[in-house]
Amino acid sequence: MRVLELGTLIAGPFAGRLLGDMGADVIKVEDPKRPDPLRTWGQGERDGHRFFWTVHARNKRCITLDLRSPDGQDLFRRLVAESDVIVENFRPGTLEKWGLGYDVLSEVNPGIVLARVSGYGQTGPKATQAGYASVAEAESGLRHLNGYPGQAPPRLALSLGDTLGGMFAVQGVLAALLSRERTGRGQIVDVALTEACLAVQESVIPDYDAAGVVRGPSGTRLEGIAPSNLYRTSDDMWIVIAANQDTVFRRLCAAMDRPELADDAQFADHLARGVNQDELDEIIGAWAAKWPLAELLEHLSAAGVVAGPVNTVAEVVADEQFQARDMLVPHRDERTGDDVLGPGVVPRLTGTPGSVRRAGPPIAGYDNAAVYGDLLGVTDGERADLRERGVI
Repeated sequence: MRVLELGTLIAGPFAGRLLGDMGADVIKVEDPKRPDPLRTWGQGERDGHRFFWTVHARNKRCITLDLRSPDGQDLFRRLVAESDVIVENFRPGTLEKWGLGYDVLSEVNPGIVLARVSGYGQTGPKATQAGYASVAEAESGLRHLNGYPGQAPPRLALSLGDTLGGMFAVQGVLAALLSRERTGRGQIVDVALTEACLAVQESVIPDYDAAGVVRGPSGTRLEGIAPSNLYRTSDDMWIVIAANQDTVFRRLCAAMDRPELADDAQFADHLARGVNQDELDEIIGAWAAKWPLAELLEHLSAAGVVAGPVNTVAEVVADEQFQARDMLVPHRDERTGDDVLGPGVVPRLTGTPGSVRRAGPPIAGYDNAAVYGDLLGVTDGERADLRERGVI
């Protein structure tokens, strides 16, 4: 499958990354005057290079193309004729303004699947408003559920709304491609960041509609789900113990040398533990505080209790489980020839596994010759003319 990735920053490029990981030929299209700002993002830096781009542009070929120019639009239509999927995350109406709406693109290629990721979707009263992940998380109610009661709702230190939007876009693309196998026709995949954030909120809406419950933040635990919380160990580390299932709770009680708790009316089943979770957390917290983290993890694992440490990235990189499952893989920096670790491919497929074949190309237009020359037959002289006129 060939994917044309338009747009910048996170949601669209993340969707393109996921498709590229699974083997698609992803061609990222950048404006020759305004390349993707993601090239300069990331908190870490080495030799003037930042690493957000390394991961989100991996497994892609990068070309430059001015979609505002008639010649650029003509080249794009030629690319569409040779492709299966387009992923874009412009404000709704942008492609139409350039004469590249789905009506035009589907005439060029009836099987084309157009995935459109935007703040509010392609329709509705807010459709034309700009949207970012942080605002989508807030407007969808997702941010309201985070943090502690009475405090400002914090964000996860990631662009979660963009990531969710990209994942739902890929889900839609795969469904649309499956439909195309039956019908021969492509379609539009319309993803709103706000709706992607809304979709993961479990029973929040029916809890409100049916019972008038306005769920709010609950700190380190979930209200009514116990025990499932953070506990501090004797060496001042944090451990998550998740034993809210009846059978697992009984194993935890045995591991604590408190088997009678499993039959106590206050804690005997899920509902009772939810009502009395403050008292239960206090009991478990006092017990966990007597153990060093490593010993406690070993003890709980042997007892069949679900538990884990709160790792920093340094501990994640050293984790034997992640290493064993190739979740820490080298990305070859074509600019320097060096390797830098990045996240592996999820999910793992046994028959057609994905892979990291290259890091993000180091400069905009890095693959112009290969794509325009090999795919479209544009000659060296024609490319030189297009480049001089700012089309590519």
